[in-house]
Amino acid sequence: MPKSSKRRKEKAADFTKAKLKLGKGKQTPSNAIDTSFKAHSIALPYQSISAVKQDGTPTTRRKLSLEDLLVNIKHHNSGTRKDAIFGLRELLDTHWELIDSSLPTIINTTVRNIGDEDMSVRKALLSFYSWLIPRIPRDDLVPHTPLILLFTTSAQTHIFPEIRIDAVRFLNIFLEHFPSSIVQSWDSASDSHGSRVLEGYLGVLSAGTVTGDSEGPPVATSTASVMLTPGSKLVVLQSLARFLKAAPEISSVSSSLSSPDNAWFLSSHFSTPEAYATFNKLLQPSSQIQLSNSKTWHPEMDPESDNIPISSSLVNLTGPFSIDLRDLSDNLVSMCKNFDESASPSGIGRSFAVRLAKSLHSTLVSVFLDCAPAVFSPSATPVETDMALVFTVVSVTSTLYGKIIQDAIPAPSAVEELRTFLGYMTPFFPFYPSGRRDVKDKIEQIFQDLNLMYCNLTSRLVLASQTESSSSQTNILANDSSQANRVYDYVLQLLRGQALALDSQIVRTLSPAAYNSLLPTLWSLINYSGRNQEYLVRSGDVLLATLEHAVKSGSKSAVKRSSFDFVARLVLLETDASYRGAFRLGVNADVDRALEEWITHLPQVLWELGASNATTSETIVLFLLRMLQRRSPLVHERTLASLQTRMAPYFFINHPTRGALLGPHAKLSGNGSGLGRRILDMAIILCSQGPSAEILRDSVDQALLGAPDNEYWADLKKSIVRVSMKSIP
Repeated sequence: MPKSSKRRKEKAADFTKAKLKLGKGKQTPSNAIDTSFKAHSIALPYQSISAVKQDGTPTTRRKLSLEDLLVNIKHHNSGTRKDAIFGLRELLDTHWELIDSSLPTIINTTVRNIGDEDMSVRKALLSFYSWLIPRIPRDDLVPHTPLILLFTTSAQTHIFPEIRIDAVRFLNIFLEHFPSSIVQSWDSASDSHGSRVLEGYLGVLSAGTVTGDSEGPPVATSTASVMLTPGSKLVVLQSLARFLKAAPEISSVSSSLSSPDNAWFLSSHFSTPEAYATFNKLLQPSSQIQLSNSKTWHPEMDPESDNIPISSSLVNLTGPFSIDLRDLSDNLVSMCKNFDESASPSGIGRSFAVRLAKSLHSTLVSVFLDCAPAVFSPSATPVETDMALVFTVVSVTSTLYGKIIQDAIPAPSAVEELRTFLGYMTPFFPFYPSGRRDVKDKIEQIFQDLNLMYCNLTSRLVLASQTESSSSQTNILANDSSQANRVYDYVLQLLRGQALALDSQIVRTLSPAAYNSLLPTLWSLINYSGRNQEYLVRSGDVLLATLEHAVKSGSKSAVKRSSFDFVARLVLLETDASYRGAFRLGVNADVDRALEEWITHLPQVLWELGASNATTSETIVLFLLRMLQRRSPLVHERTLASLQTRMAPYFFINHPTRGALLGPHAKLSGNGSGLGRRILDMAIILCSQGPSAEILRDSVDQALLGAPDNEYWADLKKSIVRVSMKSIP
């Protein structure tokens, strides 16, 4: 087969001399060897071969000093930046003294990597801040918060969603250690750090903004929505919940008149705010009273003094003290002014909270509807992320709407939004876990908290409706019998310690925080005096269950103080001239007997407490003193006799085998706190009448023989005798 012409030409080309053309230089031979070379410079600015470090300079294991690490944090290579952050932690861990002089430099350098585009660098910085910030005093961090928040809020609005989520994780660290700086001026129209952080949350959630008219629709933050995974959405919502709880206007669910005030729901049933403030201080221990002018009470007044001595047994204010009238007037005016500002319907904090609730409402509802069917399914074990999302959404709703509905005149739009949200929750209430036993045991507390938050929000709707129309006594529970029955049954089961689910054997006791969160629900169920017999029975049942729980709670249990405070206020409500509520005692004979049992068991509680909890003991003594002073309808001859005989061993007891013994009062008398004399104030009024008064008086006389308070007791007895003689016609 003949060879191709192409092959012949290629073979002949090897022996053909190329002809030079005009303008062309001499061609390089094809077999010539290229001897040219190029060299790149090697930069070693931080190695020992090019830089000599001073002796004693702290370095890492890689011989890098603090200055080297701070320079490497700005390096263009992400791996170098990450290694520099790890090296910074290593260096500070072994040489913590560097932080005193280098903290501003470290913060200024590392904070710029909050919005780093490399995920490994952000993760390393997050770990570094989690280790560093708890070790630095808060006062040293506060000056750097403007710079920290500047870069954090910038990262919250980054174009990449993953950087936004990591910025929220950084905020969690900051909220834990200096929350006041993060939430500062969060509800103002100015361009403050708190407002920028909040706008960042709303932008990540695509929830709009809180600018504009409170009645108008939320303004969109951007034209592009951020699609978040369930895990990322959980991170943002949990951080938002922490942010709202740190905000003082939201977290202070109580009025400024008391701190803390777990009975805020009673304030709307008094004629004036100052009347409620006075009532709320009836049971306030002397340790919680802050008065500038105070001194021990003396029987006689100094004629040269401008202060008026007041005996603790003759007034409603607590503690042996004297008050300057001018200071008292100034304090009262300031107190009422603070109350008016906090309860003002037109306050900027309130209107801002309403706009924020409107912006978040659709997002909260959407997340709940997406996750609730799977979480509350009776046949499947809930996914941890979905369960956490439901709990966080309900927590945000409870925090935000709880403050709004608590105001004197709640916004109608907010009330309707809360009613809508509770409508979606109602089909699943009461919430209890399902699935495997080992899983149920772990999440039972979470579901109990969900139940308590649902009851709390429902009770706020009831209180809001009562505020709108107190005369007609209309309420949300009355309009929705299904919701009423569910809340009513749950509360009874919870107070009586019954299991909620048929297949559950675990009965969780109420903690003080859980009991306090249940108080508005108890009041909304108890506070009814209309003509509907069903609601009257429901009110009596709940009050009976509350009293049974209060009596059965151990004297030293954590919930004893909370249950006592609530029942004691119920007893004293009717004795206050400024009370305008519908609740009254004496309607149900069973309730009256239960209240009498609760009152007469208090001496036993005082005995069991002894000197272990002076604050609770003083609160109980104050209640007995106020009840006797105000002539409560529950104090009749049988109650007085029982109290007198049961209080006698508290002072002195004649044991059959051990002989004469002093009661717990001896441990509280003469300790400088004034509690021993406060108990004597209560005892002298209790001894003033009743069939067993002599028994108690003799017991106190025996206990105080030779005691420091014996003279004080003698003066009290003389005062009672003089008052009795004046009352004889």
